[in-house]
Amino acid sequence: MTSSPRTTRSAAIWTLAGLVLLTLNLRAAITGVPPLLGELQDTFGLTGVEVSVLTTLPELCLGVFSALAPLLARRIGTEAAITLALVVITAGLLLRVVPAETALFAGTVLAAAGMATGNVLVPAVIKRGFPHRVGTLTGLSMMLLSVGGAAGAGLAVPLDHLGGWRPALAAWAVPALVAALVWGPLAFRARTRRPERPAADTSPSAPAGPPRAPADTVAETAARAAAGQGSLLRSPLAWAVMVFMGMTSLMFYTLTAWLPEIMHDHGFTPATAGMMNSVIIVIGIPLGFVVPVVAARMRDQRPLVLGVVALMAVGLGGLLLAPRAGWVWIAVFGVATGSAFPIALTLLNLRSPDAAVTARLSGMAQSGGYLLAATGPLTFGVLRSATGGWEASIWLLLLLVVPELVCGLLAARPGFVRPFPPPPDGPEESRPEPAPVSVRSTESDRAR
Repeated sequence: MTSSPRTTRSAAIWTLAGLVLLTLNLRAAITGVPPLLGELQDTFGLTGVEVSVLTTLPELCLGVFSALAPLLARRIGTEAAITLALVVITAGLLLRVVPAETALFAGTVLAAAGMATGNVLVPAVIKRGFPHRVGTLTGLSMMLLSVGGAAGAGLAVPLDHLGGWRPALAAWAVPALVAALVWGPLAFRARTRRPERPAADTSPSAPAGPPRAPADTVAETAARAAAGQGSLLRSPLAWAVMVFMGMTSLMFYTLTAWLPEIMHDHGFTPATAGMMNSVIIVIGIPLGFVVPVVAARMRDQRPLVLGVVALMAVGLGGLLLAPRAGWVWIAVFGVATGSAFPIALTLLNLRSPDAAVTARLSGMAQSGGYLLAATGPLTFGVLRSATGGWEASIWLLLLLVVPELVCGLLAARPGFVRPFPPPPDGPEESRPEPAPVSVRSTESDRAR
């Protein structure tokens, strides 16, 4: 029995609502902590090292748990994995309000684990549920990520003034729970849905041998087989996507972590230096929506990558040569960082032939990317302490622009990531890029 158009449309609307609620819950639990660090440090008696661990822990967890998200989705289903992730986020947020240092750190790990799973599965949901709206919905997701992050940071202090740090940290458990309640029915529907199976032709004129499946079933079987076996670790294109995403994240996290101190050392007041970070985030909100739409409409995204990386180099060079023109470089950084990560996230869909590969590529890119990004602020700070100035640290970021550009250009080339199966006994077989999927050998697939 096939689904009616009304049922399909209602399921799409429900999924879209779930997508909106999911993305709104993937940053606030992280960005709501830094404004409260002083009070948390006084309440729990945290040392400077423990505060550094608390602020670095979310990025490390995003890197570690992102690798597990595709495995979880394959085992229990994408919708069920997202529902579980939102429940874990809710539990982590509530655990953090327990008056114990262990609960604060454990709750942070739980919340970050749930957010890592959601991060990875957002591109897969878009690819599978809305394949013709990849750019628009990726842009919407990026915009909502920024809005959620800005809300978490902006409302932390007002909520703290109203009821203390506990309500300020726990408040975001409410939207996370609402999102879980929306995804629950989607998970139940996915588990109870059964694919149709065509009846075999049993007429006397039917040829002997096993029944032949129709062409679309063959295509789907081939797609599932290709997505379900093999490794992306042998794909140079997958590595290029991962390093590009890692470098864009490293630049953003390093700059937002240290720019206030850099600007303060060059004559700006602490309030103005702090406001500069907010401006970078605000500039990124509209770009998060526009850039994925533009990227999805382009066959080749290399011009976008070249322009964005060039802006980053200009901003870093300006910070070295004319740091007192700080607002100019803040605007440049806002455009560069606000465009780079949306491009990287869009490439997860554009470089994947189907939703299954999207989830696996997303897991690989976000896991490796966040682990790479976590090294940025720490290395920048260590180099600053070792040299006594900012120049060497900024030069390091300028040097890292080179691998960001090279990997970005490789990742932006038209084509699909292909899982590499174990070497077969006969000639290597793989699917071509266009749909419907068929099984054939291609030299381009081998190159990837």
